[in-house]
Amino acid sequence: MKKRNGFNSNGWNVLDPTVAAMERMDLYCAAHPGSPSAARRPRLFLRSHLWIALLGPSVEEGIVGIGQTVEAALRAFDAQYLAGLRAPAQGLRRGLYSSRLTAA
Repeated sequence: MKKRNGFNSNGWNVLDPTVAAMERMDLYCAAHPGSPSAARRPRLFLRSHLWIALLGPSVEEGIVGIGQTVEAALRAFDAQYLAGLRAPAQGLRRGLYSSRLTAA
């Protein structure tokens, strides 16, 4: 079956998951205009029935959100992005930056 402008040879519309995902992302961003997803527009991938929203060169080095739907992946991405902006817990900061205080 050869595709022609979104239709296969028998005239039926072929659903492209990439186009559908981009439309769902546009709807999510319109509903959440101040979200990190709307501001940063992460790339979307479908792997093993899971959607991945990625900002950065790889899952290991970037900010990633994973979900069973595009919207779930974007919500997870927003949560990870915002978690990276928060200051570390007070106990962690004391442990990292208080070497002068403990060297007495």
